[in-house]
Amino acid sequence: MAWFGVVYALLCYLLFAASTVWAIAFLVNAPVLPTTIDRGTLAPAAQAVAVDLGLFALFGLQHSVMARAGFKRRWTRLVPPPVERATYVLASSAALALLLRQWHPLPEPVLWTAASPAARAALHAVGGAGWALLGASSLMLDHVALFGLRQPWEHLRGINRPPPQFRTPMLYQQVRHPIYLGFLLAFWGTPDMTAGHLLFAGAGTAYILIGVAFEERDLLREFGPRYRDYQRQVGMLLPRWRSLRRGGARDAD
Repeated sequence: MAWFGVVYALLCYLLFAASTVWAIAFLVNAPVLPTTIDRGTLAPAAQAVAVDLGLFALFGLQHSVMARAGFKRRWTRLVPPPVERATYVLASSAALALLLRQWHPLPEPVLWTAASPAARAALHAVGGAGWALLGASSLMLDHVALFGLRQPWEHLRGINRPPPQFRTPMLYQQVRHPIYLGFLLAFWGTPDMTAGHLLFAGAGTAYILIGVAFEERDLLREFGPRYRDYQRQVGMLLPRWRSLRRGGARDAD
């Protein structure tokens, strides 16, 4: 059964990778997709907004509720602890896939557009940098644990994980949440801002700000004064001039 957990976690990770590639293609209106942020079956504007915000609310609830410590304690009575994180990744991928598949483009014109090739390339680069920052930030923590791969492997080998440590690897010395910053760059880095893209970016930003508030509360509860000092010294989503010499960020658990 321990090997089943490893295989299950790997499948969950592959689904996460596929949904991430899908999201990137969705945001850049890749022609291979039938539905993208600006292309698909049109509906009345009010209906489209209601559906899209409902999809974002479902996505946000899944992310926020399943990430809370209280939910994890109850959830692991049903789901074995070694695959709890992988199951969270699976649920997140499913929620994202539902959002991308059922998204309703808005029947509105482009709000603004970058006309020059240089400006368009620069804005595409901002979006690409956001996805790169997201991936790099996860690697700086513990990518394989963050996405649920390490836990079942260590369970298979009989390794007991130590409690999460408080540390600031690389970018975490400048920004407390570089992963969320990466999402914001990916959402807003576009040369063509349509009403639908603005709705997506705005709803995504609102979710991130709410998610950060919940996550910061959990981190304060877990690490106490050390995390409060970290908050005072390091910006939440934007770097400050003053760099952090000592402090930390939580390992994935």
